[in-house]
Amino acid sequence: MSIFRLAIPSPLRAQFDYLPPADLTPEELSRVKPGCRVRVPFGRREVTGYVLAIEEKTEVPANKIRAALQILDDFPLMSTQMIEICLWAANYYHHPIGEVMASAFPATLRSGKAHKPLGAPGWRLSTQGKGLPEGALARSPKQAQALAALQKTAQIDTVTLTGEGISSTVMRSLLTKDLVEQCTLKPPTRKVKSHSGLTLNTEQSIAVTAIQATLGGFHCHLLEGVTGSGKTEVYLQLIARALEQNMQILVLIPEIGLTPQTSRRFEERFQANIINLHSGLSEGERYKGWEAARDGSAHIVIGTRSSVFAPLDKLGLIIVDEEHDSSYKQQDGFRYSARDIAVKRAQQAQCPVLLGSATPSLESIYNVQLGRYHHHLLAQRAGGAQLPKVATIDIRKQALTAGFSAALLDAVADTLNRGKQVLLFLNRRGFAPTLQCHDCGWLAECRNCDARLTVHRRQGILRCHHCTASVKMPGACPDCHGRALLTSGLGTQQADEFLRAHFPGVPLHRVDSDSMRAKDAMSNLVTQMQNADPCILLGTQMLTKGHHFPGVNLVAIIDADAALFSTDFRGEERMAQLLTQVAGRAGREGEPGKVLLQTHYPDHPTLQSILTKTYADHARSILADRLALGMPPASSMALIRTDAKDAATGELFLERLREQSAANLPASTRLIGPLPAPMQRRAGLFRSQLLLMANSRQDAQLAARTLVTSADKLPARGLKWTIDIDPLDGM
Repeated sequence: MSIFRLAIPSPLRAQFDYLPPADLTPEELSRVKPGCRVRVPFGRREVTGYVLAIEEKTEVPANKIRAALQILDDFPLMSTQMIEICLWAANYYHHPIGEVMASAFPATLRSGKAHKPLGAPGWRLSTQGKGLPEGALARSPKQAQALAALQKTAQIDTVTLTGEGISSTVMRSLLTKDLVEQCTLKPPTRKVKSHSGLTLNTEQSIAVTAIQATLGGFHCHLLEGVTGSGKTEVYLQLIARALEQNMQILVLIPEIGLTPQTSRRFEERFQANIINLHSGLSEGERYKGWEAARDGSAHIVIGTRSSVFAPLDKLGLIIVDEEHDSSYKQQDGFRYSARDIAVKRAQQAQCPVLLGSATPSLESIYNVQLGRYHHHLLAQRAGGAQLPKVATIDIRKQALTAGFSAALLDAVADTLNRGKQVLLFLNRRGFAPTLQCHDCGWLAECRNCDARLTVHRRQGILRCHHCTASVKMPGACPDCHGRALLTSGLGTQQADEFLRAHFPGVPLHRVDSDSMRAKDAMSNLVTQMQNADPCILLGTQMLTKGHHFPGVNLVAIIDADAALFSTDFRGEERMAQLLTQVAGRAGREGEPGKVLLQTHYPDHPTLQSILTKTYADHARSILADRLALGMPPASSMALIRTDAKDAATGELFLERLREQSAANLPASTRLIGPLPAPMQRRAGLFRSQLLLMANSRQDAQLAARTLVTSADKLPARGLKWTIDIDPLDGM
């Protein structure tokens, strides 16, 4: 007897067995393959399950196995290769396979709706209709006209028939007589063409030649190129070579806002079917993009993190741009790294994967040192452009107005007077990060988190940037009822107000998650910035993610100290990446740019290292320190975290977990905690954590599996626990 082995979206780390539907014929059963969807009863609900395997068993306790209700697909919508990737990801990240499989499907298919191939609805003759002679159905002129048209053309779309005066009523009559059948007309195959690219410099040419030679086999490449060195041109020329070999290409980008700029450059270069996949699309748009990837009509897929699961069966090249960016790591639910899954997909597809960045992660640099990745260096800016000069502004004992020193304001004015653009970086949105009573010292704090509320003065609210809770701005102190409420610190809204008053008539564009909510906001801004008219660009780290602003000549970091002190062992790496990426927006075309850093600590060793060394040298120095201390990437980490209404509940759960698991862990592993999370209370829940450290990835996986198995058996009333493999925060 056949048994369906299914993945079902649920918190359970298990696969589930079901019998075929009772009314399924042997012919219908033969069409069910791994990758098909089925409708099944699950508890008191009916859900969509995904077939992982079909097993034959001689004896089945029918009273213990429920039967599936309906087969939803006539053929697999997910290939065997994609199922293997999902199984690998579920195993590596210790996440339920049902939720992993569901994440690889668009919402329309997850809900159990029918699969619809791309194309226009149309009609064709049935087998019986093909046997009719010409001129048949003469007594029904419209039906005869429709038959005559279909006899001349194999299939016709509904719009064309309507245009010829043949209504849907006529076609339904023919359908009732079994003379025609409905079909979907596939869009015409688009012939791929590539326009000639730019002339490569020596470094770019060497990289393209070396990476191109690995098409058709699995190789990992790290393209380390300073900002403005022409990494995108390297991508484009490699994509052209892959398209010539009839391959599909997957390009991952870290931010939705980069999609229009990236797509525009690709569309200018290639006459090809270029598809976007990201969460900013409508449900229908995402479905069409997913289906184009699945049916092979998409030549290039450009997408954010989740598009790493795009169903590309002819995958020939994967590119991960800005590979260092933390946006590639999902921070809740299914906590996966799109960059790392991209490497696994390339291995499975036997194709090269190219990781590109001006500030590569220490993990990737370490893999180069171990010989796992091929290294390609672009040390010069393309087109002869010069790297910007970086200098500090010592603001100790200086009068600041809205966070701006006189020296910085003079530099901004000078740049604008020379007809150039200015980019000002401030990584705090809102008006001010703190509201305080001057009379009694009261601070506006979030009731749900261990965090202060940020002042959003224009909206008249206080908002928590961790749980998104908001309250109306008070007119008086809730403790002493005094009215001396003072804001402290600087946010983009306050800087925006000051700059508009100080530079009247100068266009100012604020870029943060509050101001860029409209669907095309970032795309419109990038287009507007290309005209190179003098203006001020003010924003958060949204500005650092690979945007090309050719007219920007001055970049200033208003508060360099905000990134200087961190309790996280990755803090110095992140600061170096952030400052380098921000600085890289300056002087990308034309005269050399200038970068200014306002700081109270101009002599700080980290700042001095960033000022005097290249990122490449600075990063390798940080890596040497990490290796000496046995910290990642020399070791592996996992984090088990609890969320509970009181701290004691979570800590007790983790203490029991540690007691039950410690003796069964590999010798090289160690557990740290339980301890409060860096932000202990968030969204009304107390967070505790148990950190696992291991000398090798293999030992970390064995230990994580032991911990998960034990945690699944422990009572977990009043809490939720999760595991994060290779966490980016928490220490």
